[in-house]
Amino acid sequence: MTYAFLQQYWWFLVSLLGALLVFLMFVQGANSQINSLGRTPEGKRLVLNSTGRKWELTFTTLVTFGGAFFASFPLFYSTSFGGAYWVWMLILLTFVLQAVSYEFQNKIGNFLGPKTFRWFLVLNGVLGPFLIGCAVATFFNGSNFLIEKASLTDQVAPIISKWANASNGLDAVLDPWNLIFGFAVLFLARILGILYVMNNVNDEDIRSRGSVRLVGNTVAFLIFFLAFFIRTLLKEGYAYQPETGVIFMEPYKYLHNLLTMWPLLIIFLVGVVLLLYAIYRTITSKTYIKGIWPAGIGTVLVALVLFLIAGWNNTAYYPSNADLQSSLTIVNSCSSEFTLKTMAIVSIFIPFVLAYIVYAWYSMDKKKLTSDEIKKGEAY
Repeated sequence: MTYAFLQQYWWFLVSLLGALLVFLMFVQGANSQINSLGRTPEGKRLVLNSTGRKWELTFTTLVTFGGAFFASFPLFYSTSFGGAYWVWMLILLTFVLQAVSYEFQNKIGNFLGPKTFRWFLVLNGVLGPFLIGCAVATFFNGSNFLIEKASLTDQVAPIISKWANASNGLDAVLDPWNLIFGFAVLFLARILGILYVMNNVNDEDIRSRGSVRLVGNTVAFLIFFLAFFIRTLLKEGYAYQPETGVIFMEPYKYLHNLLTMWPLLIIFLVGVVLLLYAIYRTITSKTYIKGIWPAGIGTVLVALVLFLIAGWNNTAYYPSNADLQSSLTIVNSCSSEFTLKTMAIVSIFIPFVLAYIVYAWYSMDKKKLTSDEIKKGEAY
């Protein structure tokens, strides 16, 4: 395993974790529609209990995604998580509110009342995917930071990276194209949330309402995603010379990445077809409730390709708008060869962990959620 291979390998693993996180945000997508999917108090509790079985997986994947980035590409972690901390703090705050809401909304002595905590879940369902989408969009649109490796020798302030303005990451929500991608991720999460609840909850009213709401969310998602994706393929991208590491702007960089790495283009198209197939079958068939599976696989494939074209093929995955040469690549921001090689050995166990997650998922969902559990008090 060469150093170059390890860099590519770990970008793939980080990208895979990011793609899985996008899929698992169906929890947030469903929670953002508690009041529309669940028309009655009983229906709302059914939706909450459906997502309540899986929210830990989303939160754990988010933490694992951050941890993998820290271990394999520490300069990105110190730059983004350290400099753009307001965006990440807002994301983490909404996820903390989610955890607290599930735990305390129906506890005795809850002076805020169940409705308050349910609105916290709605807040997490909207802001969580939206802000994560805005943060990921900066991989293609850039951020305002500076890298000064010479600062490591400064005994007073050995800070290698810093934000170029006082916003500390909030400028990510001022770029209209970041906002467009944020909305695309939000509506995708809502689509996945509807599909998951329709599959997991045995309630005809929820399934019929979900099928209707699937249409509006799909239209909104396609508008925002296609606008961002087409613009990304046609705009200049951030490339670097592999021999010198010099960053430069290349016309149609991300389109070139897809065409050069043509297997990724095939994977992307397969993912799109699976997602659209799941939506179409669910809308047109009153009995089809398994859309979450082809849609989930399709989402992972599409998100994986987007992450990969942002970092592979000599591309700067975290561009700097303040100083082009401060942009981060998988070469100039990665850990040492020893660290990457050691972690690569540990990563062999990842398939076993995924197999356990699949088994646990199957065990929890082999029986559809019904109103009987709500009546027996076995609910949030």
